[in-house]
Formats: sequence, structure tokens, C-alpha cells
Amino acid sequence: MTETVRLGGMALQNGVLVHGPTSWGAAVRDKDGTLHVASGKKPRFAESVNAPVLRGPLRLAEAFALLPVVHRALPQARFPFARPPVVGSIVASSIVARALRRSTLSAGGKEIAAGAVSLLPAAFALRGSGLAEYHGAEHVSIGTYENDGRRAPKEHPRCGSQLVGPMLVSSLAANVVAAKAPAAARGLARLLGTTAAIGASVEVFAWMARHPEHRLARALARPGFELQRRFSTAEPSEEQVEVANAARDACLALER
Repeated sequence: MTETVRLGGMALQNGVLVHGPTSWGAAVRDKDGTLHVASGKKPRFAESVNAPVLRGPLRLAEAFALLPVVHRALPQARFPFARPPVVGSIVASSIVARALRRSTLSAGGKEIAAGAVSLLPAAFALRGSGLAEYHGAEHVSIGTYENDGRRAPKEHPRCGSQLVGPMLVSSLAANVVAAKAPAAARGLARLLGTTAAIGASVEVFAWMARHPEHRLARALARPGFELQRRFSTAEPSEEQVEVANAARDACLALER
């Protein structure tokens, strides 16, 4: 029996990127219907790091380092945060979040408001771009592979959306503590706090994946699941699932 490879993925505006422990595969469809597929080995610099707080941020950095590799191999790929409205929303949300942190709100209120504003770029990325459908196709494809061929739903328990609950809690705590640092050291304290929050969230996320039936794991997963169900995924067409399957199979061909 072939061992199931643990896969992750990312929706593109016109396709899907799938990655495994050592390899990646991506597939996109042009407006004329042409399917383009590419695959390769992942850049890896975090596999030897096992320190709990450090390995999470490093693995996220490893995932971002993959994007230019994919772009060079598959120039037809359109990444979700490359659209001008999304870039503009990232700049605007950063400015508004900074203003909120300097407001007269309570420390907790500042961070909750700033966290809500930081979600705006994702909302712009999903709006009218087909991204939600390809996000659903990514989940259907990977989930169906993990279910031995039984079609999976558009929500997946390992989606990055599941980080929302742990990130909200850990980021709020870290930024409230950082806000109490002296003004000269506040920027560094916020950077260190954000790094620690990411690391802690990734560790909690991994624990949730190992204990999906635990009451606390289910509570922490609920916000991300509802985000997937109501907002960040949509039912894909069979053509979109075909694109996701092509990306998945290209990745698996290298993993095997």
C-alpha cells in the first residue's frame, strides 16, 4: 500500500499550487482553456530546525521562498496578492492599523481593531477573481487524494484558515505586551512578539491537526472552518478541480 504524502497548497487566481515535503506542482488554465503545468523541488532551509518557537516562522518563510521559484517555472501563474487593488489594500490597511495603535482605544481594543483591518487585503483578493473557487478546488483535490478517491468537501481541516483562532489570541497577547514597552523599543518588541505569536500559532495548529476530536482543538478550529465555509472557499467547477488535480499529480510524481 502506497503511503499517503502530506500535502499543502495555495490557490492562485487562475489555478492551484500544491506542495509536499520536498516538491511542488502547479497548474493554471489560460483564458483560452490551455492548461499549463510545472513542478520542481522546494527550497528547503527549515527542516533541520526543531526549536518550537523558531520552526513555525521559518517554515512559513520557506513557503514564501517557493513563490518566485514557481513564477519562474510557470510565468502564466497569477498570484492572488499581485493585483493592484490588493496591493493598495495592503498599504492602506497597514496605515490604518498603525493609526489605530496610536489611538485612545484600550490596549486590547487597539489590537482587535488593527487585526480586523489586517483582514481587508484577503477580502480584496477573494473578490471577483475566481480565487475562492480555486481555493475550494485545492481542498477537494487534496482531500479526495487523502480519502482514497472519495470526493472531499471544499473545506479542509489543515487549511491555513485554521490558524485564524490561534493567531488572534496569540497576536493580541503579544501586541498588548509590546505596547507596554518603552517607546524606543516598541518596534523591536512588536517584531519579536509577532514572531513568537506566529511560532506559537503554528505549534497550536500542529497540535490541532494531531488531535482533531479534542474539545479545545475543535473550538480553536471553528473560526477558520466558518471562514472557509462562508467566505474563503466556493464550490469549484469540474474544470477547476481538473486543474487542481493536475497540480497535485505533478507534485506527487516528484515526491514518489
